Amino acid sequence: MTEHGVRWTAEQVLALAPDDASRKAGGRLGGAGPWLQIGGSASGSVWGLCKGSGSKPYRTVVDLTGPAYKCSCPSRKFPCKHALGLLLLWSAEGVGEPGEAPDWAASWLSERAAKAARPAAGAGGPVDEEAARRRAERRAARIGAGVTELEQRLADLLHSGLAGQEQAGYAAWEETAARMVDAQAPGLAGRVRELGTIPSCGPGWPARMLEEAALLHLLDRAWLGVAGLPEQLAATVRSRVGLPASGEGEAVRDHWLVLAQYDSASADGRLTTRRIWLRGLAGGRPAMVLDFGPPGRPPGLALPVGLVLEAEMRFRPGSAGLRADLGERFAAAVPCAEVPAGVSTGAALEAYGAALREDPWLESWPVVLGPVVPIPGELGWQLADAEGTSALPVPLTGAGSRSRAGLWQLAALSGGGPVTVFGECGHRGFTPLTAWQPHAPEPVALA
Repeated sequence: MTEHGVRWTAEQVLALAPDDASRKAGGRLGGAGPWLQIGGSASGSVWGLCKGSGSKPYRTVVDLTGPAYKCSCPSRKFPCKHALGLLLLWSAEGVGEPGEAPDWAASWLSERAAKAARPAAGAGGPVDEEAARRRAERRAARIGAGVTELEQRLADLLHSGLAGQEQAGYAAWEETAARMVDAQAPGLAGRVRELGTIPSCGPGWPARMLEEAALLHLLDRAWLGVAGLPEQLAATVRSRVGLPASGEGEAVRDHWLVLAQYDSASADGRLTTRRIWLRGLAGGRPAMVLDFGPPGRPPGLALPVGLVLEAEMRFRPGSAGLRADLGERFAAAVPCAEVPAGVSTGAALEAYGAALREDPWLESWPVVLGPVVPIPGELGWQLADAEGTSALPVPLTGAGSRSRAGLWQLAALSGGGPVTVFGECGHRGFTPLTAWQPHAPEPVALA
C-alpha cells in the first residue's frame, strides 16, 4: 500500500499504458503471470522478478511517487508490460508486508533520490553578467530580424490572397519556419508550421488561416514593442516567441488533482507532447505540465487521471500563469474521493476572457463544467447548463476538436442527465476531456 493506505485502481494503472498492445500484455501479467518474486516498501515502491524468454528473469521496479519505472527487459515501451503487470498486482492484492528492497532495486531507488536532491549543474557558480547581457542582445537582434522577415511573408500572403494556398503546398511555410529557427525563435517557427497546415484541414480553412495569421502578426508586433509592455505581458511574449523564462516563478504546494492527460504530435511529426492538467484542491489554481517524447517513444511523465499528488508546482513566468513544472512530491499519489466542483458555461467564458488579458495567444483555459447535459444536434454538439438557458458548442474540426466517439461516450455516461465535465474552453467552444457522473468520484477519460 501507499503510506496513506490507498491503492490505485486497475483503470488508473492501465491508463499509463503507451498503447493497446501494452495494456493487454500488462493485463495478462497482472493476473497469473510468471512472477518469481514481488515485494514493496512502506515508502512507496514495488519490485518484482518476472520469468521471461531468457535464462535470467526480468528485474522490474516502480517508484510509486513518480510514478517512475525501470526494467531489465529489452522493450522500448514506457512503461513496459512488466511494470504494468506489477502495478496491477499491487493495485489488486498488494505485495505482502513492506520489506527491504533487493540490492538491484534499492540501488536504482537510491540513485533517484540522490538525483532529486542534487542541485542543478552550475548552480551557485560565478555568472558573467556582462557576457550574458551581450548574448541576450545578439539573440534579440536576430529574433527582430526574423520577425521583420515574417511580417513581410504575412503581408505577401494577404496581398496574393488565401485562395491559392491549397495549391501552393506546405514547402514554402516549412522554409519560413526554418528561417525562424535560424533566427533563434522556435516559438514563431512552431506557429508558422501550424499556419502552413491549415489549408489541408478541411472546410472553413480560409477563416481559420486568417485568424492564425492575425494572431501571428499580433505576436510579431508585440515582440517589436516588447520593451514597452507590462512585465507580465512581456514575459508571455518572450515565452511565446521561444525564449526561456528568466528568473524563477512562484512555487505553490498543494494537493493537486490530475484532471486530464493526453498526447499530441507536432506538425512535422518529430515530437510527441504530453499535456497534463491539474488543479490544486486547496487553492483552486490550475496547472499545466508538459512533457515531450522523441520520435518513436512516448514522454516519460505519466500521471493517471483522478489521482491526487501532494507536491510543489513551480510556475513559469508568462503563459497566463498556467505552465508549471512538477517539483518535490511529499507523499505517494492517492485516488480522489470526490467529484470536483464545476461552474456554469457563463462562468467558464468569463474565466477564459480574463485569461486572455494576460495572454492574448491563449487558445483555451482549463475549466470544470457542471452540472451540464451533452446535447447532440444538426449543427453540432453542445454542453448545456442543467439549470439555465446557456450552452457551449463542442468543436469537431480544427485545433482542440474531439472525436465523435468521445462525444457519444460522454452522452452514454450522461444518459440524458447532468454530468461534471473537465475540458478546455476556448474561442471555438469547449473541448471535453474527462467526465464524472453525479456522486461517482471515478473519472472517465473521453476518447
